[in-house]
Amino acid sequence: MRGLHSDTGYLLYRLGLRSGQLFNTFLQESGLRLRHYALLRFLATSEGALQRELSSRLGYDPSAIVGLVDDLEKLGFAARRPSPDDRRSRIVVLTEDGRAFLRDTDEAGLRVTNDLLQPLDPAERDTLHTLLQRVAEAELDT
Repeated sequence: MRGLHSDTGYLLYRLGLRSGQLFNTFLQESGLRLRHYALLRFLATSEGALQRELSSRLGYDPSAIVGLVDDLEKLGFAARRPSPDDRRSRIVVLTEDGRAFLRDTDEAGLRVTNDLLQPLDPAERDTLHTLLQRVAEAELDT
Protein backbone atom coordinates (compact mmCIF):
# COMPACT_ATOMS: atom_id res chain seq x y z
CA MET A 1 0.00 0.00 0.00
CA ARG A 2 1.29 3.45 -0.90
CA GLY A 3 1.91 5.98 1.85
CA LEU A 4 -0.20 9.13 1.96
CA HIS A 5 2.74 11.32 1.01
CA SER A 6 3.19 9.38 -2.22
CA ASP A 7 -0.35 10.39 -3.28
CA THR A 8 -0.24 13.72 -5.17
CA GLY A 9 -3.94 14.36 -4.70
CA TYR A 10 -3.65 13.97 -0.95
CA LEU A 11 -0.61 16.29 -0.84
CA LEU A 12 -2.49 18.94 -2.82
CA TYR A 13 -5.45 18.60 -0.46
CA ARG A 14 -3.31 18.90 2.70
CA LEU A 15 -1.29 21.84 1.36
CA GLY A 16 -4.51 23.55 0.29
CA LEU A 17 -5.88 23.13 3.80
CA ARG A 18 -2.68 24.48 5.34
CA SER A 19 -2.57 27.43 2.97
CA GLY A 20 -6.19 28.23 3.81
CA GLN A 21 -5.49 28.00 7.54
CA LEU A 22 -2.52 30.36 7.30
CA PHE A 23 -4.40 32.85 5.16
CA ASN A 24 -7.55 32.70 7.27
CA THR A 25 -5.47 33.40 10.39
CA PHE A 26 -4.11 36.52 8.72
CA LEU A 27 -7.56 37.62 7.44
CA GLN A 28 -9.31 37.13 10.79
CA GLU A 29 -7.84 40.41 12.00
CA SER A 30 -10.05 42.18 9.46
CA GLY A 31 -13.09 39.98 10.15
CA LEU A 32 -12.86 38.26 6.77
CA ARG A 33 -12.17 34.73 5.60
CA LEU A 34 -10.51 33.29 2.53
CA ARG A 35 -13.85 33.10 0.71
CA HIS A 36 -14.30 36.87 1.07
CA TYR A 37 -10.76 37.44 -0.16
CA ALA A 38 -11.28 35.19 -3.20
CA LEU A 39 -14.44 37.10 -4.09
CA LEU A 40 -12.62 40.44 -3.77
CA ARG A 41 -9.72 39.19 -5.90
CA PHE A 42 -12.16 38.04 -8.60
CA LEU A 43 -13.95 41.39 -8.58
CA ALA A 44 -10.58 43.15 -8.93
CA THR A 45 -10.19 41.48 -12.33
CA SER A 46 -13.61 42.47 -13.65
CA GLU A 47 -15.91 45.43 -14.08
CA GLY A 48 -18.43 43.64 -11.90
CA ALA A 49 -20.28 40.35 -11.96
CA LEU A 50 -23.72 38.94 -11.37
CA GLN A 51 -23.99 36.89 -8.18
CA ARG A 52 -24.74 33.75 -10.20
CA GLU A 53 -21.54 34.34 -12.20
CA LEU A 54 -19.57 34.70 -8.96
CA SER A 55 -21.06 31.43 -7.74
CA SER A 56 -20.11 29.66 -10.95
CA ARG A 57 -16.62 31.11 -11.31
CA LEU A 58 -15.61 30.68 -7.67
CA GLY A 59 -17.35 27.33 -7.17
CA TYR A 60 -19.38 28.55 -4.19
CA ASP A 61 -23.00 27.76 -3.48
CA PRO A 62 -25.27 30.64 -4.64
CA SER A 63 -26.63 31.10 -1.11
CA ALA A 64 -23.07 31.47 0.20
CA ILE A 65 -22.39 34.22 -2.36
CA VAL A 66 -25.32 36.25 -1.03
CA GLY A 67 -23.90 36.18 2.49
CA LEU A 68 -20.36 36.92 1.35
CA VAL A 69 -21.50 39.92 -0.69
CA ASP A 70 -23.62 41.13 2.24
CA ASP A 71 -20.53 40.97 4.49
CA LEU A 72 -18.37 42.82 1.97
CA GLU A 73 -21.06 45.45 1.45
CA LYS A 74 -21.25 46.11 5.21
CA LEU A 75 -17.49 46.71 5.23
CA GLY A 76 -17.74 48.99 2.19
CA PHE A 77 -15.52 46.67 0.10
CA ALA A 78 -18.18 45.76 -2.49
CA ALA A 79 -21.46 47.21 -3.72
CA ARG A 80 -24.44 45.96 -5.67
CA ARG A 81 -25.32 48.11 -8.69
CA PRO A 82 -27.93 47.84 -11.45
CA SER A 83 -26.65 45.81 -14.37
CA PRO A 84 -26.15 47.92 -17.49
CA ASP A 85 -27.52 45.01 -19.56
CA ASP A 86 -30.62 44.27 -17.47
CA ARG A 87 -32.00 46.77 -14.96
CA ARG A 88 -33.72 43.95 -13.05
CA SER A 89 -30.35 42.33 -12.34
CA ARG A 90 -27.69 43.65 -10.01
CA ILE A 91 -23.97 43.30 -10.44
CA VAL A 92 -21.44 43.20 -7.64
CA VAL A 93 -18.54 45.63 -8.01
CA LEU A 94 -15.39 46.28 -6.04
CA THR A 95 -15.32 49.64 -4.29
CA GLU A 96 -12.30 51.88 -3.76
CA ASP A 97 -12.20 50.70 -0.13
CA GLY A 98 -12.12 47.12 -1.42
CA ARG A 99 -9.23 47.96 -3.76
CA ALA A 100 -7.37 49.60 -0.86
CA PHE A 101 -7.93 46.52 1.31
CA LEU A 102 -6.48 44.28 -1.41
CA ARG A 103 -3.45 46.55 -1.79
CA ASP A 104 -2.93 46.49 1.98
CA THR A 105 -3.14 42.69 2.09
CA ASP A 106 -0.77 42.01 -0.82
CA GLU A 107 2.36 41.97 1.34
CA ALA A 108 0.79 39.81 4.04
CA GLY A 109 -0.48 37.39 1.39
CA LEU A 110 3.03 37.06 0.02
CA ARG A 111 4.33 36.34 3.52
CA VAL A 112 1.80 33.53 3.94
CA THR A 113 2.79 32.03 0.59
CA ASN A 114 6.49 32.41 1.36
CA ASP A 115 6.03 30.68 4.72
CA LEU A 116 4.24 27.76 3.07
CA LEU A 117 6.76 27.45 0.22
CA GLN A 118 9.85 28.12 2.35
CA PRO A 119 11.47 24.76 1.48
CA LEU A 120 11.56 25.70 -2.23
CA ASP A 121 14.03 28.00 -3.92
CA PRO A 122 12.71 30.80 -6.21
CA ALA A 123 13.07 28.75 -9.40
CA GLU A 124 11.18 25.83 -7.85
CA ARG A 125 8.42 28.20 -6.70
CA ASP A 126 8.08 29.56 -10.23
CA THR A 127 7.91 26.03 -11.64
CA LEU A 128 5.32 24.98 -9.06
CA HIS A 129 3.21 28.05 -9.80
CA THR A 130 3.39 27.46 -13.57
CA LEU A 131 2.37 23.81 -13.20
CA LEU A 132 -0.48 24.57 -10.79
CA GLN A 133 -1.70 27.34 -13.08
CA ARG A 134 -1.76 24.94 -16.03
CA VAL A 135 -3.79 22.39 -14.06
CA ALA A 136 -6.15 25.09 -12.73
CA GLU A 137 -6.78 26.50 -16.20
CA ALA A 138 -7.64 23.04 -17.49
CA GLU A 139 -9.77 21.96 -14.53
CA LEU A 140 -11.20 24.98 -12.75
CA ASP A 141 -12.04 27.36 -15.58
CA THR A 142 -14.44 25.03 -17.33
